[in-house]
Amino acid sequence: MRFASLTPVTLAFLSAASVTTLCYAADAPILPQLPTSSLIVASTVPANGDVNPYGVAFVPHGFPDGNAIHRGDVLVSNFNNSGNLQGTGTTIVSISRDGTQNLFFQGPAGLGLTTALGVLQRGVVLVGNVPTKDGSFATIQQGSLIAIDRNGKEIASFSDSTLLDGPWDLAVVDMDSTAMVFVSNVLNGTVTRLLFHIGRNGEHISLDSATQIGKGYLSRSDPAALVVGPTGLAFDANADVLFVASTGDNAIYSIEKASTRSKAVNKGQLVYSDDAHLRGPLGLVIAPNGHLITANGDAVNGDPTQPSELVEFTRKGRFVAQQSVDLGGQGGAFGIAIHGSEDHLRLAAVDDITNTLEIWTVRE
Repeated sequence: MRFASLTPVTLAFLSAASVTTLCYAADAPILPQLPTSSLIVASTVPANGDVNPYGVAFVPHGFPDGNAIHRGDVLVSNFNNSGNLQGTGTTIVSISRDGTQNLFFQGPAGLGLTTALGVLQRGVVLVGNVPTKDGSFATIQQGSLIAIDRNGKEIASFSDSTLLDGPWDLAVVDMDSTAMVFVSNVLNGTVTRLLFHIGRNGEHISLDSATQIGKGYLSRSDPAALVVGPTGLAFDANADVLFVASTGDNAIYSIEKASTRSKAVNKGQLVYSDDAHLRGPLGLVIAPNGHLITANGDAVNGDPTQPSELVEFTRKGRFVAQQSVDLGGQGGAFGIAIHGSEDHLRLAAVDDITNTLEIWTVRE
């Protein structure tokens, strides 16, 4: 399914009820609280041998019971195949609360599933793909956004040469029958806002509108990382602000009025630029204390003494803390996700080096 509509999203301002609210002490750092005692480390390699885990997403509360995945599971998308060719992975695995891995989805050869991974409470999984024919940038293609039902069956695919030009990461605002999805495009350095309608039982999904809201982020090929461009997205519904991790620019930006704007801003406002701690930011989440946490991919401004770091910082651009997902090498950090309630927080992050998912549980 291709789309051409550029109709701006006409959406009322989102209430706080549309996002999870967590009650932690103001400004209390999250990363120093991550305990080693409750750490789960699970393999992300399925039976077909796919490697290089990228996307991470929790299955949310409200997700239908009795299916291939369950509330509280963590999904992980794989970018490489068993031969370690970039842009050729085809699988999404699920990791249960006890660390058990199961295959959720396997698509046709050569998909290249990216960090753009999200789960809607009506039973639909969204995942981006940026394929290559041989693992090289010379054969890279624009890809698409794929919709999968709760049983691991593809039900729709959305593509556009401008608005979905290499869907690399996404952020979901789930409103039950509708969902607003922000997508970063790695090949043309832009951010797109999509508005979807979802069937009652998650049996179908349709696209109502698509609007480019951000542009001008550095996008280029990379000898090690394949491609570098805007990646992690995190949306604050209360402020109507979308935060963007721009890997090539080695910076975090913000786009104001993200849910309603009809014209793309050039990068937006600079939020955080820190060569002492930022090293090609990739995945991005908003923590319950209001801080932002990003994953350093090390393709930009790399430092072997600070490998594969998660970095926590304030919205005013102050460094708070960092923690490595793999002290043994650079390039291990990529997708991250956060999920919880008032007294229970879980943080999940992939390690590309060991092809594992790490899940920490933090209690207030």
